[in-house]
Amino acid sequence: MSESRSLPYAQEFVDYVNASPTPYHAVKNVKTYLLDAGFVELRENAKWDKPANSGKYFVTRNGSSLIAFTVGGKYETGNGVGIVGAHTDSPCLRIKPISKKTSEGFIQVGVEQYGGLIAHSWFDRDLSIAGRVYVTDSEGNYVPKLIKIDKPLLRIPTLAIHLDRSVKDKFEFNKETKLIPIAGQIALDKNELKNEKTKKDAAHSCADDPALQMSPEQFESVQSVITRHNESLVELIAKECGVEPKQIEDFELVLFDHQKSTIGGLNEEFIFSPRLDNLTSCFCATKGLIDSTKGLSDQETIQLISLFDHEEIGSVSAQGADSTFLPDTLYRLVDFASFHQVMANSFLLSSDMAHGVHPNYGENYEASNRPHVNKGPVIKINANQRYATNSPGIVLLKKCAELAKVPLQLFVVRNDSPCGSTIGPILSAKLGIRTLDLGNPQLSMHSIRETGGTYDVVRLCDLFESFFNNYYNISTKIQCDGAN
Repeated sequence: MSESRSLPYAQEFVDYVNASPTPYHAVKNVKTYLLDAGFVELRENAKWDKPANSGKYFVTRNGSSLIAFTVGGKYETGNGVGIVGAHTDSPCLRIKPISKKTSEGFIQVGVEQYGGLIAHSWFDRDLSIAGRVYVTDSEGNYVPKLIKIDKPLLRIPTLAIHLDRSVKDKFEFNKETKLIPIAGQIALDKNELKNEKTKKDAAHSCADDPALQMSPEQFESVQSVITRHNESLVELIAKECGVEPKQIEDFELVLFDHQKSTIGGLNEEFIFSPRLDNLTSCFCATKGLIDSTKGLSDQETIQLISLFDHEEIGSVSAQGADSTFLPDTLYRLVDFASFHQVMANSFLLSSDMAHGVHPNYGENYEASNRPHVNKGPVIKINANQRYATNSPGIVLLKKCAELAKVPLQLFVVRNDSPCGSTIGPILSAKLGIRTLDLGNPQLSMHSIRETGGTYDVVRLCDLFESFFNNYYNISTKIQCDGAN
């Protein structure tokens, strides 16, 4: 691997993160990579012709999960599928269905915690809004539009230390009452002032008391977005979509850190960024798959990436790893009669970020298994199958890494520490497929700002390219059940 490639790959990844504040954007930007590389988009609700040898395809579900695959020019029925799996979602704050709030003269936005975020890292950050908005178009269709508002809109202020000395050593707070961002001030908001004036001008007889009345919107089964959310916020969202506020039917919007992902450090060795977990794996899997197509005509297998939503909340959804998305796609790629043979000849790399050793908390890591940032991808091992790695898989990945000249590291948690999990065990059990868990090392996992290694991005891309090109031939030499 040439070190001269590290910075360009890292910068391209940084650009990808900055353009991908939500799973919807992450998938959209992967689609752009694939289309530029000549991949053909398929749709789940359409009939598929048998994928052609040397063909390149992709399909999405819910706009937040994606599967892309290539069919080797020498692929034959019964040959395996090389899969790299990752997830598109990251812990964040999501706007509640009814988010309109005010307090002490401030306009606030109600938010719901998504996944296991380090909540205190969201305080005193410049936050903005991104996600998917459903609007009614001119023909009466309900269509999704992706938005990313590129300006600081919200902030969750901390309380001054002078008013609560207990925060000096440990910051604890109620996530329902204290984790509420401010978005403006009532006294300076034209819509809030208009609403206040309307209330004052309203009649106060029992017959006309607004508290005893129901507006037309309240008769609806679900109130309009204008009544459920701050009107000025809705107007801003509508402007981003290029529609009128009344055209907005509903939305799924999250808060994101407006500060850009960037390369940093004295020697440009770090990536300071949101959502390293797990956009790193999504980006590298996509690049590895595209790069592997240089030898597509000579490949004997199907090469596939599966990028799932909802890993951070357990993967149980229509578009999560515990859904039918990957099995459904595989059933349409291979002859049903040979499906189990194909799965037995296949291999999955479950790629999710790994814990690099923290210089200030070295005591939290197992004494001998201490991965370092910028020293290569990490093989993740757990005796209790929180990770799906076993020895045959390690042998296979080692050989792929040697061919690509990519260094590898090992990780296991301490016996007195809980272990997270990944999509690896889920898919391994669902498909009966051989699986290994790995990922690049990072610090501050699940913080709003994480730290990764500049030099590790290209290494993971190269490892995936080598896996797609070589896993099948290598796996035939690794004896496990019977002859191989």
